Amino acid sequence: MIRTIQDIAKQTAYETGREELSQRVLDTMAKIPRHEFVPDSQKPCAYDNRPLSIGHGQTISQPYIVALMTDLLDLELTDIVLEIGTGSGYQAAILSKLVKQVYTIEIIEALGKEAQPRFQILDYQNIEVKIGDGYLGWQEHAPYDAIIVTAAGMDIPPPLVSQLKNGGRLIIPVGERFQVQSLMLIEKNLEGQLQSRKVLPVAFVPLTRGRETLNDQI
Repeated sequence: MIRTIQDIAKQTAYETGREELSQRVLDTMAKIPRHEFVPDSQKPCAYDNRPLSIGHGQTISQPYIVALMTDLLDLELTDIVLEIGTGSGYQAAILSKLVKQVYTIEIIEALGKEAQPRFQILDYQNIEVKIGDGYLGWQEHAPYDAIIVTAAGMDIPPPLVSQLKNGGRLIIPVGERFQVQSLMLIEKNLEGQLQSRKVLPVAFVPLTRGRETLNDQI
């Protein structure tokens, strides 16, 4: 899987600007048991480089996209990261081995409640899960060194931009479902000014809205 990821990175370097992805990120992914984050019916395909269904109309992203998004955040061990869209927990598990603390929000209650015990069983101790509308972020623990959104928004949520630390990075797919979406990297400099760029065309499930509060902490 790791060799495949690096091969794709070389093929897409003209768009992403990264001919090779961080070995630190790839070494971490190699240690995460991806098969533990997919349904039993998908386990034979767990390490294929493609998205897989995890139920509830949601997917676990293909390994290359997970690696690219993680790499683009330029994470440090001291970082505090916010993830929007816990899903099965695979992305959060990877982040947990690269940073100090991961806060992750999932709007689909069943997925959030399945992810939390999975983290405990697999001994990912620095992940905290909350059920709620990720568009609103998680103000309690802001500002964040990095924010990653694993579903496509129609825009870049202003609450997430405001909760991003000066000097931080936000990665998010933007666009409508069934249309061309763009993976966007937003950087906030030390003066709080924003710079954004399109990284790559992608296809993500839409960012679900509907929960007005973030009171349901698991």
